[in-house]
Amino acid sequence: MDENLRREIILDNYQDPFHKGLVDDSSYHKVNTRSDSCIDNLDFMMKIEDGVIQDICFDGEACAISTSASSILVRKLIGMKVLDAEKLLQNYKNMIDEKEYDSDLLGELNVYDEIYKQPNRKNCALLPEVAIEKLLRELENER
Repeated sequence: MDENLRREIILDNYQDPFHKGLVDDSSYHKVNTRSDSCIDNLDFMMKIEDGVIQDICFDGEACAISTSASSILVRKLIGMKVLDAEKLLQNYKNMIDEKEYDSDLLGELNVYDEIYKQPNRKNCALLPEVAIEKLLRELENER
């Protein structure tokens, strides 16, 4: 991916993140995720109905990588069936961990395909994935 395009996507999603801000609605489930090594501390809320992710939102303090990754993941996941969301999240995690993955499935998330070159930033890129996986597990346990 072109470096200028990569930078533009990350900055756009950092400066104007999609669905940033929490809701006051008891039909949503909420989790917190934070980094042990930096300022990243985000809350995520999710609503699932009939096996489809109806909404996800997030808020908190985080670096450009965590915020932009959260924004892109949220935008991609809303409207997805839970099984498809799990597949997307696994592919994203595989990419960050330098394992085999389907780049066509990830779309804009491919901006993080070289994050492995900065090992200390891998945690930042994975923070939203960890939170969303936790929400999916909690909601799965409630069914």
